[in-house]
Amino acid sequence: MENTNKKYWKGVEELKNDIGFVKNANREFNLDDIETVEPTHRRDFLKVLGFSVAAVSLAACDAPVRKAIPYLNKPESVEPGIPNWYASTYSEGGEYCSILVKTREGRPIKIEGNKLSSITKGAVNARVHASVLSLYDNEKLKGPKKGSSDIKWEELDKEIIAALAKGGNIRIVSNTILSPTTKKVIADFAAKYPTAKHITYDANSSYAIVQANAESFGQAVIPSYDFSKANVIVGINADFLGTWIAPNTFAGQWAATRKLSSGKNGKRTMSRHYQFETGLTITGASADYRGMIKPSQEGAVALALYNKVAAALGGKTTTGGAVETQNLDKCAKDLIAAKGAALVVSGSNDPAVQTIVNALNSLLGSYGTTIDLGTPVNYRQGNDAEMTAFINEVKGGQVSTVIFLSNPVYDHPRGAELGEALSKVATSISFADRADETASKCKYIAPAPHYLESWNDAEPKKGFFSLTQPTISLIFDTRQPQSSLLTWAGLNSDYHAYLKSNWSKNILSGKSWVQALHDGVYEPAAGATASGASFAGNVDAAAASIAKVKGAGIEVSIFESVAIGTGLQANNPWLQEMPDPISKVTWENTIAVSQKTATELGIAQGDWAKVTVSGKSIELPVLIQPGQANGTISVALGYGRTAAGKAGNTGANVFPWITNGQYFANDAKIEKTKDGYTLAQTQTQNTIMGRTAVVQESVLGEYVKDVKAGRFEPKIGTSEGEKAPYQITLWNGHEKKNHSWGMVIDLNSCTGCGSCLVSCQAENNVAVVGKAEVARAREMHWIRIDRYYSSEMSHDEALAEKGIIGGYRELEIAAENPEVVFQPMMCQHCSNAPCETVCPVLATTHSSEGLNQMTYNRCIGTRYCANNCPYKVRRFNWFKYFENDNFDYHMNSDLGRMVLNPDVTVRSRGVIEKCSMCVQRIQAGKLTAKKERRRPIDGEIQTACSQSCPTNAITFGDMLDENSEISKTLAVEKQGRAFNVLEEINVQPQMSYLTKIRNKDGVAKATHAEKKEAHHS
Repeated sequence: MENTNKKYWKGVEELKNDIGFVKNANREFNLDDIETVEPTHRRDFLKVLGFSVAAVSLAACDAPVRKAIPYLNKPESVEPGIPNWYASTYSEGGEYCSILVKTREGRPIKIEGNKLSSITKGAVNARVHASVLSLYDNEKLKGPKKGSSDIKWEELDKEIIAALAKGGNIRIVSNTILSPTTKKVIADFAAKYPTAKHITYDANSSYAIVQANAESFGQAVIPSYDFSKANVIVGINADFLGTWIAPNTFAGQWAATRKLSSGKNGKRTMSRHYQFETGLTITGASADYRGMIKPSQEGAVALALYNKVAAALGGKTTTGGAVETQNLDKCAKDLIAAKGAALVVSGSNDPAVQTIVNALNSLLGSYGTTIDLGTPVNYRQGNDAEMTAFINEVKGGQVSTVIFLSNPVYDHPRGAELGEALSKVATSISFADRADETASKCKYIAPAPHYLESWNDAEPKKGFFSLTQPTISLIFDTRQPQSSLLTWAGLNSDYHAYLKSNWSKNILSGKSWVQALHDGVYEPAAGATASGASFAGNVDAAAASIAKVKGAGIEVSIFESVAIGTGLQANNPWLQEMPDPISKVTWENTIAVSQKTATELGIAQGDWAKVTVSGKSIELPVLIQPGQANGTISVALGYGRTAAGKAGNTGANVFPWITNGQYFANDAKIEKTKDGYTLAQTQTQNTIMGRTAVVQESVLGEYVKDVKAGRFEPKIGTSEGEKAPYQITLWNGHEKKNHSWGMVIDLNSCTGCGSCLVSCQAENNVAVVGKAEVARAREMHWIRIDRYYSSEMSHDEALAEKGIIGGYRELEIAAENPEVVFQPMMCQHCSNAPCETVCPVLATTHSSEGLNQMTYNRCIGTRYCANNCPYKVRRFNWFKYFENDNFDYHMNSDLGRMVLNPDVTVRSRGVIEKCSMCVQRIQAGKLTAKKERRRPIDGEIQTACSQSCPTNAITFGDMLDENSEISKTLAVEKQGRAFNVLEEINVQPQMSYLTKIRNKDGVAKATHAEKKEAHHS
């Protein structure tokens, strides 16, 4: 890295030497008064959360349901200290993940991925990890409601059955339902009440793909995409690594094409990824080439690519597609060269754009290779037209009964209209778990339990099934929606019996129910070959439709947040405090704008601005975001809840800005309202200014010639000549006789998604501190994902880097479209640990297995260790975050504390804490192996972060085990891509990183050998 012409920076404020940044650059924490507009979290919240531990303790003491099947251990009853694992399914709002749920003494405390699933393959994202905390949300309803009054279930059933018997149009409204058995329940309900109709919509709609495929191929479906089979990948405003359709699946497929090996005959090829987008996403950040476009240009980009490819391959060209953006010609050439192994995807909800994408993929031979229409997915089943018609029906007084399984008053663009019109519906019922924006306007609330308390199933993909089983008995007086519908239809309300019967008759084909429940998945269609298709869409009509789309003024891009999603779990403090992978902002959404556009508008970071679109206004803080297309702003949906709960009622709601299903708008009016605001943003905390060997990267062409391309190997001058830092030491070292635990992190695979961060938080009882404390750099996360921007330096900047005065004039100019590297950073468990030498009470010591240990009850909080840590990964407990009125997130209520892991200490005020490399998991694995009189088997012990990574970027294991994956990787990569961060200071970390390699054309750089020779000379 030292010999490149790049500069690295974490944020615009660091690059520009902003006065606020400079003032705090040498401080560990920002102690100034900070305005963060944080909602009150005091004794009044305790009153809301006041709930006796007795109820949940009773629920936890019993087995969840007698018929549930533990995944691993099958004891007759719960054994204290012994975890039980249950295979289950996360299926919320069309998002899917096959999971394993860890329970302790009957309490679900941790979620991990189910590797038996061929769809998710053990991948788990941040929202799935955090969903276990939502189980213990005490703002959920404790029982059924009629208006604002409590009602018995028997009375509610009697009144609703009577209302249904009166006739009239009945509508059931939901987000995508993946459960085939739930759909059968709805069909049986409709058989009893023939006027009933099921309306499905999605908060983040993909209806245009269904429409385009119906026209193009006669199949109204969303196909299966396989990124692992693509040599060239193109995304057009499709964040497929973060939020688009099935990121849990796509991230692993994409990462498989990015793996490299430095060994002899190792893999030296990788896919090439192009991304064209408005705001910087984790998909764009991970791309090899990224072009910035306005939202109105999505169709023009797709059309331009189509015409270029069609002209080269002898296809039919059409009119339109005149657009200027980076890398378009190069992208087309690479697509042509990769015919048969290419994939183009678009996040547009315009059927015309999706038709052009279909035509392009058809020309490239993608159907039957990277796209499978024969095995469609079910993640997005929403029908925008039917939902629009339903709202018009309600407004026209044509609906007598409506039953909600979702929250359209909040998460639909016409939600406000629907909310006002619900008074015209005689009987309105919500199955919400709380009095949310929709439920609060309904006559009845029949609260549903959390999915971890429920029976259910899912068919995420045609022919691929999975089961949901309860992992705890009902905490509150709730009832599954399926049981309610069965009751109202006059059928047996035992949904478990109904589910089992449906599987026996229609799914299992004679196979074992117990085995399917134990495994969590049943996949008779696995291994099916991809299906091709013949394109028959109207390209000219689609091109004409695209030509009508015009941009005007400041364009607004509305996108889905990686952490909060569409707002379903907005009241989850783990998700609210998770830094956005790109902006590093927590606890709110922002107005993201480029520096150039901000200057033109007269706004700056720290300002609040009012944005008006079609007469609808919101007010949010401004974020200067590199990589944002000029003339645009981006705002995340999923925020602005008004009835989610204390943690979730934050930010502003932009669903009303969505018009005609399009997630962008023109002519936004922006006016500054105030300044002096501090975002709770982590991006420039723990800066690396002046450090040149933290991130190391190169390009594929250089790597093929020299596997050490991009590496920086420091040398120290001595009287005996230059030596490597590890050859010079005053330490005696630590002998590791039995185990040496470590990690290798592949920067090629890390997408910055944050799954590891939330997984670590759940495993290690990491406290939530709130917006104000995050703004003071006091967040407690044990692992952070550093996001580095980089940009090529000009000649003047290069001179400045060498200390030549006069070369500084360009240092404050941020790249409009910087490259991005994500680097997970946790305690490096140094063998020569600087923290250990300065602790006056030996609270931090080194183990014989390579771990830097913390003895919490010995720590007196001097923070010498934090000051001496070059990686700044130690966290200081400024307060007692549990049982403290000031931090009412979950550790302050009896119910919320049920999520805590009993194997990990809850730290108190005045104590330093940091990554322990999940020592409790290591010890548990070693004890199991000892009882079986063997050594631990590689892979059976995993840290929370390595276990959760959707792209397998983190490899954990015993470096003394020659057969372990980590040992094999290091044996190859020590002479290739492997490096230690800040190797020159000789702290000898247990963590290694693999250089970031991009598949892009780069300027010719010196080989590693040439660099070494030049350095020595």
